[in-house]
Amino acid sequence: MLEKLEKISERYDEVNRHLSDPAVISDQKRFRELGRELRALEPIIKALGFYRKSMKDYEGSKELLESVSDPEMKALAQEEYDKLKVVVAKQEEELKLLLVPQDPNDTKNFIMEIRAGTGGEEAALFAADLHRMYTRYAERKGWKVELMDWNETGKGGFKEIIFSVTGEGGFGMMKFESGVHRVQRVPETEAQGRVHTSAASVAVLPEVEEVEVEINPADLQFDTYRSGGKGGQNVNKLATAVQLRFDVRRSPALSDGVRARLERLAGRRLTVDGVLVITAQRHRTQERNRQDARERLFELIRQAAVAPVKRRPTRPSKAARERRIETKKRRGSVKKLRRTGPPVD
Repeated sequence: MLEKLEKISERYDEVNRHLSDPAVISDQKRFRELGRELRALEPIIKALGFYRKSMKDYEGSKELLESVSDPEMKALAQEEYDKLKVVVAKQEEELKLLLVPQDPNDTKNFIMEIRAGTGGEEAALFAADLHRMYTRYAERKGWKVELMDWNETGKGGFKEIIFSVTGEGGFGMMKFESGVHRVQRVPETEAQGRVHTSAASVAVLPEVEEVEVEINPADLQFDTYRSGGKGGQNVNKLATAVQLRFDVRRSPALSDGVRARLERLAGRRLTVDGVLVITAQRHRTQERNRQDARERLFELIRQAAVAPVKRRPTRPSKAARERRIETKKRRGSVKKLRRTGPPVD
């Protein structure tokens, strides 16, 4: 472990030297990569400094314990030695945890997509609550939130809302929010006080690295319409909103693997005919909305271009198999009780 830590310390010094090189500073992509690597190494270097100091104190207390003969001094030295021994062991465990390889996407920015599911208008209100919750959390963390696209209902809910979040370590903290979220409550739309169950899906997508994407402009079809929403002189007056259509299944620029992954990423934005539809209306000019729609399309294609890592299938442990058997037995007992009813005395 110490040899690995020494190599990391050398790499930390090397990255610091590179960051002060004018050639690296002029290359913004390389500069960002090295800055991201430096921030990832800083916790390890900091923990290593504490560990070295504790080890020095620990060895000094050990030498003192072996050299003193006075009972009182020996008792004090023994107490100090035992205390430092625990500290060194704890710091070793912390270093081992820091040396565990992290997901390279954890430090990236991300895009969050929230879509209303089962529950009608109440599901749309739940999606709006989720958006408000994540936005406030991002603001408290000091992250920058930028709204990309939305489909608002008449009562303040969202059928779909997409926004980007820029902040250090954002994806690592939010990636486990992906999935289906469910709520059981008395909604605002309920007049008789009944509890409703509604659901909304959340997708957290990391910001992908720059990949060369070549799409024939003739494959992109743009339609314009009037923006919706509240306020603004352009709203409902000028056709500034843009709808981009891209035929995923017929595009010759996509390989079969990229095409299949792109269809999965598109979700509801993919029509029955295999056309990906992206709408953009957050800017006040049509040209800016066109550029926004193109960038979001290229972002999806870049994500689809990254092949997923194949995971080896794992076998359940003995304890997991036993828990599964117990669960099946309990379910069988409950079903039997429902069919036959409770025992009669």
